[in-house]
Amino acid sequence: MPNCADTPRAIRSIDTIDGGIWRCAKSHRIIAAMGRGTAKRAVKAAKKTSLHLRLDFGDERSIGPGKIRLLELINETGSISAAGRALAMSYRQAWLLVDELNRMFREPVVVAQTGGGGGGGAAVTGTGNDIVRLYREMERRAYGASTPEIRSLARLLTPPASSKIH
Repeated sequence: MPNCADTPRAIRSIDTIDGGIWRCAKSHRIIAAMGRGTAKRAVKAAKKTSLHLRLDFGDERSIGPGKIRLLELINETGSISAAGRALAMSYRQAWLLVDELNRMFREPVVVAQTGGGGGGGAAVTGTGNDIVRLYREMERRAYGASTPEIRSLARLLTPPASSKIH
């Protein structure tokens, strides 16, 4: 798994997600409440074309960039709370997403760690790591397969306001 320690406090992947948020299912209303970073980051992200991938399994069960990024941050920080803070969400919001993931799959995705000087934490299981790996691979393939169409659509866009000549 790549090291994303320098990743901004917004939901995004290494090269294809810029913080997009979907709002159709219960969990996505929670994701919609997450912060999207500063305006400066939003302007920077707007310069890059991106492709967002969400899988809907029915019964309001879905995986998208928010849950995947949360799992990545739990892996990096060892803490649901720290991962939530990195995404500008409350511990409760992060915990609800983790709980939803754990109920969605046959095996736990995140487990509690006990003991230690810091009082424990959380760990992403092998199943959780498989989910992240598979999602990121699908995302890379989708972006690669769609590149010609993305470029064609981008050519049809009006120029950004900053490059218009008056």
